[in-house]
Amino acid sequence: MTTGAILKAFRERNNLSQETVASFLGIRREMLSYYENDSREAPLDVLEKLADLYGADLADFFETDNDQIQANIAFAFRADGIHESDFYQISQFRKVVKNYFKILELELTHD
Repeated sequence: MTTGAILKAFRERNNLSQETVASFLGIRREMLSYYENDSREAPLDVLEKLADLYGADLADFFETDNDQIQANIAFAFRADGIHESDFYQISQFRKVVKNYFKILELELTHD
């Protein structure tokens, strides 16, 4: 899968429209479509926001193993029934959780 296809799969797994995600990112829907179709490369700041929104790691968007891609998408936090105005708070919460798990991982490797 390409990076764009992975981005699209994460969006669809979360039952979000391109319009909704584009609004969250502060970009036009067409630009998100370009990213998902690999017509244009998504900038790092956009990828970071998407990772926070989808509860994913940046590395998940560049995974090459199809089985791992499917696992990453399947385990991503779903946001069914959540209002668009809540996306910013959700993305910030997911960011905190990801950072917490990274700290725990670092602590385990240094013990």
